[in-house]
Amino acid sequence: MLDTKRIAADVKRDIELWRVQGEDISGELLNFLLSKAIMRELIPLHEATVEKQRKVKNAYYFSAEYLMGRMIQNNLMNLGLHDELKEEMKAVGINLDQLEEVEDAGLGNGGLGRLAACFLDSGATLGLPLNGYGLRYRYGLFRQQFEDGFQKELADNWLKHPDPWSIRRDDRTCTVELEGKRVLAVPYDMPVIGYHNDTINSLRLWQCEAIEDFNFEKFNNYEYDEAVAEKNYAENITRVLYPNDSTDEGRSLRIKQEYFLSSASLQDIIRTHKENGRTMASFPTYNAIQLNDTHPVFSIPELTRILIDEEGVSFQNALDIVRKTFGYTNHTIMAEALEKWDAKLVKEIVPRVYEIIERIDQQLRKDLAAAGRGEEKIEEMAILRDKKVYMAHLAIYLSHSVNGVAKIHTEILKKRELSDWYALYPERFQNKTNGITQRRWLRLCNPHLSDYITKLLGDEGWVTDLDRLTELKQDAADPAVLAAFRDIKRINKQRLCDMIWEKEGVKLSPDFLFDIQVKRLHEYKRQFLNALAILDIYFCLKDGAITGFTPTVYFFGAKAAPGYDRAKAIIKFINEVAKRINNDPEMKDLLKVVFVTNYDVSYGERLFPAADVSEQISTAGTEASGTGNMKFMLNGAVTLGTYDGANVEIVEAAGMENNYIFGARVEELEALDHYDPVALYEGNVRIKRVVDTLIDGTFDDGDTGMFQELYDSLLKGASWHDPDQYKLLYDLPSYVAAKLKVNRDYADREKFSFKCWMNMASAGRFSSDRTIREYAKDIWDIAPVEE
Repeated sequence: MLDTKRIAADVKRDIELWRVQGEDISGELLNFLLSKAIMRELIPLHEATVEKQRKVKNAYYFSAEYLMGRMIQNNLMNLGLHDELKEEMKAVGINLDQLEEVEDAGLGNGGLGRLAACFLDSGATLGLPLNGYGLRYRYGLFRQQFEDGFQKELADNWLKHPDPWSIRRDDRTCTVELEGKRVLAVPYDMPVIGYHNDTINSLRLWQCEAIEDFNFEKFNNYEYDEAVAEKNYAENITRVLYPNDSTDEGRSLRIKQEYFLSSASLQDIIRTHKENGRTMASFPTYNAIQLNDTHPVFSIPELTRILIDEEGVSFQNALDIVRKTFGYTNHTIMAEALEKWDAKLVKEIVPRVYEIIERIDQQLRKDLAAAGRGEEKIEEMAILRDKKVYMAHLAIYLSHSVNGVAKIHTEILKKRELSDWYALYPERFQNKTNGITQRRWLRLCNPHLSDYITKLLGDEGWVTDLDRLTELKQDAADPAVLAAFRDIKRINKQRLCDMIWEKEGVKLSPDFLFDIQVKRLHEYKRQFLNALAILDIYFCLKDGAITGFTPTVYFFGAKAAPGYDRAKAIIKFINEVAKRINNDPEMKDLLKVVFVTNYDVSYGERLFPAADVSEQISTAGTEASGTGNMKFMLNGAVTLGTYDGANVEIVEAAGMENNYIFGARVEELEALDHYDPVALYEGNVRIKRVVDTLIDGTFDDGDTGMFQELYDSLLKGASWHDPDQYKLLYDLPSYVAAKLKVNRDYADREKFSFKCWMNMASAGRFSSDRTIREYAKDIWDIAPVEE
């Protein structure tokens, strides 16, 4: 594909020039020099890809976030350059391991953004015309630190170093109108490189700028403040990922971001469509747009507006084009998590789009009446009601496809949360279980296991066909294979121990059982339950109720949204539990708790390969899918979890006997009448003991009252929820029992490694390649581009 010798020569020349100037070659500088040299080679390949894609139908992925991780190593791997360049760089005294110093791009936060990144990787690897659109945030969500156990948010200034993988495309700049002000949408293109092929797709990220970088005319006329205000207004729109939406100002900014993304991306696609000599009537024939959750749903009224106002299309014809163009992916089961924007704010920010939304709502109401729905049901399903815009209703009404992201999630949507819509449009609903790219989440992050898999299979075909892993099930009975597997796991554990010592200053032993829960901090994901269970085990170890315990370290990694006070309280509580256990001399060789700071993709690349146990403990019926569970499985960990999300399909693939499922299932929770957590609390001394630590002085919340509020959330509830809404106390006894069963089973390393191996060998169905093939066939109607 690329000329490795030329790339190496360019980089060597640049390195020598920097050294002459007395500069040390840091990881960031090496990343810049190497990436720039590669980008020069990629441009012709990308142009060739674009030319081929002009002739066929294209799919576009709209997402508010892309959790890309480090670009350099993944791109070197996909291009097949890593090994050759490593040798070339050695000749000038450079070790490519220095690239570990490079920071992650601050373009995403959680599973939603990482899924988008995996999907783009799969699209390029499969040769599909699939390109992404998003926002180029100046600052990521935040960099997390802990001060006395409290989360502290620092600016994630990921662009303090040059971004060599982005190309500014001023020639594709467009304008967007917000609150009567016009701003520039300036695109930056990042390459999305297929694995060992010639497909170079792109992720186009929009940066908001003022129409003029600085209005000197106004400055010279002593209108300095107004000139600065124009610049700041524009730059604020893409300044930070997910501004705090607990205030009107934050909600207003979120709406601006979402509309800005939608409008700029649609303008760009329409411009390309017209440049190819096509009419707007054929727009859905050549363009499919997938909305990644509700964040980009303003695209629906915006495309309607463009068709009516700028293209002269009738309202009814516009709705027909829009519906044929869009697919909508729902990522949440909980109705309260679906975006609902204040109608007054929407009207102020995008008045014409609000008029379009009103018209769409009126049409929906007519359609519902014609379908025999009564006034009460029509009001429940309306897009505009309660002075709010219901974005999910807008998405479902004007998309031809609505998909969930795991079998159980999709069934819950159809039977419960979106049952009225399913009854109206059953043909639109389908399931697309999430997936992960094995390139990053095994081939790149776990080289020792990858090499061993390749050795056993005889070739690297599994890197693009993960179903090949099923061939490894026959090796599970071979003690020598399992022994080699355990040796690899220990190497990965030591690599994580080294990273923990470097970043957290905590000494760990790779001989401990590694039990890991890393994900976004949210009550339904139940990190709080994990902490209570660990505390119960700790107390039982102290009083002798538990004996023969296998030494274990429990890992947490999570960020709480800046405005999510209860999530921050849970972080503080976990850190208090960790401090007590880690400072207890009796626990020195028995039990540890580590909350890693600033969990991100690069941290995950060490955590997933080292895990023995994957914690996936959401309340049944609340987690849509999860993808962390798949990454752990692929790297040979067992799942300790509830029967929820993709856990259901994981145990279906790898066997219930090779995983640890606990807790109430959806049906049991739905059948609960008058759930009373107080009765559980008062009737179980162990539950009472751990819950009381919130208020009896065992732990210190810095006089914030946050632990009292956590206590009350379990036993009293709050104005917006019932007591213990996520059933922590209900599941706690079975969860502790499952934790202890894992702990006992781990003592028989041969049997436990068999379970781990069977999980890894059963992970083929969870490749994002499979997911994207299904999207391409069932929703987008696109195919690999022929040479």
